[in-house]
Amino acid sequence: QVQLVESGGGLVQAGGSLTLSCAPSRSIAVINGMAWYRQISGKEREWVASVVSGGATAYADSVKDRFHIWRDNARDRLTLQMNNLKPEDTAVYYCKGVYRGREYWGQGTQVTVSS
Repeated sequence: QVQLVESGGGLVQAGGSLTLSCAPSRSIAVINGMAWYRQISGKEREWVASVVSGGATAYADSVKDRFHIWRDNARDRLTLQMNNLKPEDTAVYYCKGVYRGREYWGQGTQVTVSS
């Protein structure tokens, strides 16, 4: 079993930046399929970005060139750097990981971008 704990959310003005972190209860080296998702109020949860063990990344078109995801194996955390934030980025952001074939999710962290 794995617990994932997100942090770093908050309120920021449009054009600002935030850094989200996801700390797993086990070594990040044994967790696969790490990704960030978000859920905008009234909508379904959507994929934001993914990173694999080798470091390859993928991003949703809506955040490409603004967000950066990486696995910090030395600090055992998953990080999402969000730049040039827009009001439409306002959502609860969730960390996801796969351990021994099972998906685990964090409790989410709120990001609010004011115009």
